[in-house]
Amino acid sequence: MKLGLRVSHLVKTYNGNEVLKDCSFSFAHPGIYVLTGANGCGKSTFLRICSLLEAPDIGEVIYLDERDTVLHDISLQRRITLVLPKIGLFNTTVFKNISYGLCVRGIKGKEAADRVERVLEFVGLGHKKEQNARTLSSGEAQRVGIARALVIEPDILFLDEPTASIDRKNTEIIETIIHQLKQDNSSVIVMTTHDQAQAQRLADFRMAMTDGKISAS
Repeated sequence: MKLGLRVSHLVKTYNGNEVLKDCSFSFAHPGIYVLTGANGCGKSTFLRICSLLEAPDIGEVIYLDERDTVLHDISLQRRITLVLPKIGLFNTTVFKNISYGLCVRGIKGKEAADRVERVLEFVGLGHKKEQNARTLSSGEAQRVGIARALVIEPDILFLDEPTASIDRKNTEIIETIIHQLKQDNSSVIVMTTHDQAQAQRLADFRMAMTDGKISAS
């Protein structure tokens, strides 16, 4: 059963600076939700709280399936994933970087290999699978990060500025990947960007963060 997400009255403060101020939103329907806002406005903090990497000072993050609330435990964390703007890659092949998340979930052998091969082709890096991941360009590295997230087949995928600081060619490839994800499955995708034109191209649902609060746009 696919997950939905509701955040309610989130507040987060760092060093006396209130970054999030009473943020509420519901990600109830499959599709691409794009959160826009200036750099430093709190978008990344919002995603880290939604993906359970940080706790809010006040408020709730509630995951739901079709029947009930889903507990915030390891089984839930294995159904969601966050791709950061800068990808930390292991000093080994592209293939092994992508397969790591499967290994820690106990998925090995042919099933793991088949899933890695599929996502490699999906992100256009099948020809790079035996290359050391740390020799890739920044855009290729970002695609490895996306592949590493997709291989675990998450119900909810969070993308934090997925095309920040990469070249135009890889930006176009990643946007195509995101579009294709919407066509291929019924998951929720939540991404942030400061690029209003990109939000217009990708979003099914647009949100804006201003002064620590979220509004639909």
